[in-house]
Amino acid sequence: MIRSFAFTTQGRLHSQDVETFLMPTLLADTSLFLWLDLEAATPEEARTVLEGIFHFHPLSIEDCVNVSHAPKVEEYTPKEDDRFAPYLFMVIHAVDYSRAEGTFGKTELNFFLGKNFLVTYHEKPLKSIALTEERATKGTMHIARAPDRVAHTLLDAIVESYKPALEELSFEISDLEDRVLQDPSRATLNKLIRVKKEVLHLRQIIGPQREVLARFARGEFKLIRPHLVPYYRDVYDALFHISEMAQGYTDTLTGILQIYLNMSSNQTGEVVKFLTLITLITTPLTMVGSWYGMNFPDMPEFKLKHGYWLALAITLISTAITYWYFKKRKWF
Repeated sequence: MIRSFAFTTQGRLHSQDVETFLMPTLLADTSLFLWLDLEAATPEEARTVLEGIFHFHPLSIEDCVNVSHAPKVEEYTPKEDDRFAPYLFMVIHAVDYSRAEGTFGKTELNFFLGKNFLVTYHEKPLKSIALTEERATKGTMHIARAPDRVAHTLLDAIVESYKPALEELSFEISDLEDRVLQDPSRATLNKLIRVKKEVLHLRQIIGPQREVLARFARGEFKLIRPHLVPYYRDVYDALFHISEMAQGYTDTLTGILQIYLNMSSNQTGEVVKFLTLITLITTPLTMVGSWYGMNFPDMPEFKLKHGYWLALAITLISTAITYWYFKKRKWF
């Protein structure tokens, strides 16, 4: 599906859903800016737009239509035989967290940013695209005065989309902390390890994107006008803050895991202690019973009238003394 929007340099919507054969004419008009959004585009649609209209470099087209696991940004300057205008090609990922499944999902978004055009390509619907489209066509702030402004709005919306995911994750971690204190079971440990794995996955998503946005924040690209660089720097700062939050979640989960291990160790220690105390308390009974279990006929106790009661008294007194000693030492 192809959606197209033509805006004036004042950011007002000029036309929408333009026919593809008219797009070269609009691109030639210096008073207009063209934004094309390709969502789940067919190979024919992608070829028509990326090759037929804009004549992008084959390598960037290949990176666009194929799945790219790592974010990146590349600057393309035309050579003698090239037909495309200078542009930036960028790959970035939006994220979403499913608390039911406990996993982070990421959706790839590709940018082709030129002086008077912006082409976005993605396979799945994105909230950031829908929100930016609404703001550009219906808003009063006129964010669509230039491609670099719309690109900034899209990047800002993508970074903002991380926040609900982090909130869901914080609730999950808080719930895990309570479960570890109340029920340090094997199921709790498995869930703790799974959540920690997903936080590491989130950091792996954010890390490379920080490097990409840092290049925009430093003003490395001529297609990003100098007065917009601080806005891109603000997006980078927001992503940096999110990265720090993810690091904090990792540390928190490590602490929760340590609490779980300590509680498990304490439980094991209590069981061993209990079994040891039982063994020690019953030691006098074992000793007396073993001694009189030999049944030698010349044992003098057998000739005593009250030998049985004497052995019983020795057993009870020695057991009581052992119990009193452990109680005094506060071993139980």
